[in-house]
Amino acid sequence: MDTKITIVYDNCLNKQGLKTGWGFSAFIEANHTSPILFDTGNDGVALLYNMERLGIAPELIGAVVISHNHSDHTGGLAGILDVNNHATIYLPASMVGTIPGRKVIYVSRPQQISRDVFSIGELKNMEQSLAIKTDRGIVVVTGCSHPGVGVILDAASSLGEIHGIIGGLHGFRDFSRLDGLSLICPCHCTQYKEELEHRFSDQYMGCGAGLELAL
Repeated sequence: MDTKITIVYDNCLNKQGLKTGWGFSAFIEANHTSPILFDTGNDGVALLYNMERLGIAPELIGAVVISHNHSDHTGGLAGILDVNNHATIYLPASMVGTIPGRKVIYVSRPQQISRDVFSIGELKNMEQSLAIKTDRGIVVVTGCSHPGVGVILDAASSLGEIHGIIGGLHGFRDFSRLDGLSLICPCHCTQYKEELEHRFSDQYMGCGAGLELAL
């Protein structure tokens, strides 16, 4: 099976019939692992609604990874935990507290989640991102890129050559840092989508709830 990433929650819409909202969530299917949910959007009701429409069974999720402690990335977590009682939860170390009765791993340094999926660690005590090994190279999945896109890419590059980046890029505009990437899919909070699409027209892919990427 190829790695597949489905955008479950985003500000924009890619597939009719889904709900949008301020926030981000991506469903990751990779070889040799149970499905992984990266972030949970702002609204658990909308998140679960979109999952149902996309044919995603939340009870099959093996790991939930939260990028950072902002409500537009954590708002749907309680809804997921209501219907999934076994997933391991990966939180950045700066997210103090516990989730009673659940297996929680607090991530500070790089952490392997499955054979091909890694947290690159909590950067600048702010946020963790994922690096996924694919046949085409490393695909980075970000929440908001608060530590800086360049910092994230540098950290992920320790695992191999970067193929692409998917997720929120916030106010990033040092566009030359993306030169050489084959996939650029800015989501959620990215401020300069038009500029990115203009500069990287061949590599650019518009994000939105319902987008499915086979990698």
